[in-house]
Amino acid sequence: MERIKPHTLSGFMELLPGEQALMDKITDTIRRVYGLYGFTALDTPLIESSDVLLAKGGGETEKQIYRFSKGDNDLALRFDLTVPLAKYVAMNYPKLTFPFRRYQIGKVYRGERPQRGRFREFYQADIDVIGDGSLDIMNEAEVPSIIYRVFTELGLRKFVIRVNNRKLLTGFYDMLGLSDKAGDIMRTVDKLEKIGPEKVRAILCDDFDIPGESAGKILDFMAIRGGNDHVLAELSGYTGKNATFDRGYEELKTVVTYLKDFGVPEDHFTVDLTIARGLDYYTGTVYETQMTDYPEVGSICSGGRYDDLAGYYTDRALPGVGISIGLTRLFFILSDRGLLSGELPTAPADVLILPMSERRSFAVETATALRKAGIRTQIYSEDRKFKAKMTYANRLGVPFIAILGDDEIDRRMVSLKDMRTGVQELLPIDRVVETVACAVAASGGIAPIKE
Repeated sequence: MERIKPHTLSGFMELLPGEQALMDKITDTIRRVYGLYGFTALDTPLIESSDVLLAKGGGETEKQIYRFSKGDNDLALRFDLTVPLAKYVAMNYPKLTFPFRRYQIGKVYRGERPQRGRFREFYQADIDVIGDGSLDIMNEAEVPSIIYRVFTELGLRKFVIRVNNRKLLTGFYDMLGLSDKAGDIMRTVDKLEKIGPEKVRAILCDDFDIPGESAGKILDFMAIRGGNDHVLAELSGYTGKNATFDRGYEELKTVVTYLKDFGVPEDHFTVDLTIARGLDYYTGTVYETQMTDYPEVGSICSGGRYDDLAGYYTDRALPGVGISIGLTRLFFILSDRGLLSGELPTAPADVLILPMSERRSFAVETATALRKAGIRTQIYSEDRKFKAKMTYANRLGVPFIAILGDDEIDRRMVSLKDMRTGVQELLPIDRVVETVACAVAASGGIAPIKE
């Protein structure tokens, strides 16, 4: 039989057990924080009918989508979690309670060229709040406060949430008589940080025939910087000339005020007029989150307000606001920069029981007692020498081993060794449970990210 060399497709990430444990800790933390804010879990199919996923049709989406046929069915792998959400809400509208708050953590697929930190299969961690006909502005402030809570509990400290409002931009371009080119301008300005003002000016003038004077005003507007109160004060000078701009200004002021009330420190969020988000469906507040020590990484969490979530599937007005964390990419970035904690327990068990006698019943009894107390326990039942068993324990990185020889069994005691300190004690089962439970509880407060 010809053997095939095992290999993983480019753009698909597999992790070793210790890395997977860290990934799971990050995922569990995000899931727990989302739950704290009243979001319900949702899981949509990986595979959908192509007509559902490609309702908008054309563009980069159609080029990147994994599409295939099975019998007479034209199928595709989901490329994000937002389009399946739109279908789900439209299809289940009568059964849902609004505002509908959902979170979803799942894999998505994009057939783009893989690069360092860019994957074809990756996890996204999304939240969305969907309204029925309307949605209060407070939701647009609560979402970035959730971003702050997520990254803080993960252990990240040096990050900033950049906030803007698309109505501000739409109204400003309308003032310049460029409303028909607003989408092109926003997508171009969104690249300002990557390519710089001169290249942005060149694209605006050469590709979209925008007069040089107007291009200059656009760049001057985008250059408004400073503290949040200063930026809002500068923006107030533009009010009174365009109704859309004025609505965006009032919404942005409201979001900034609520963000403070939600407990987000001002050094963790900033009004940034360059943030537009390239997708056309954003209509109000938009967000991008950046690691301040690694600006070259770009956004690690983004999203915003949209007013027509399910317009391709229903006539109902279903406005919403949401964000997405590119979980696989974030994990790669943190790992690549050495920011994942080495102190977080990654072993598959808290206790490894080593039977050193032919009598195994006490080992099973001990494991059962530990598991009843919620302590992860593994029995090493292989017929190996003690040295081989210790090597196994060290390679797994288990914090405790329980040695059960004939003497321990006769006395109904356990020789419990703390592998971190080397201390070994002879204890009854209830003391073993107590000792390990205290140690597990102490290690539970370690964040997966270190800075």
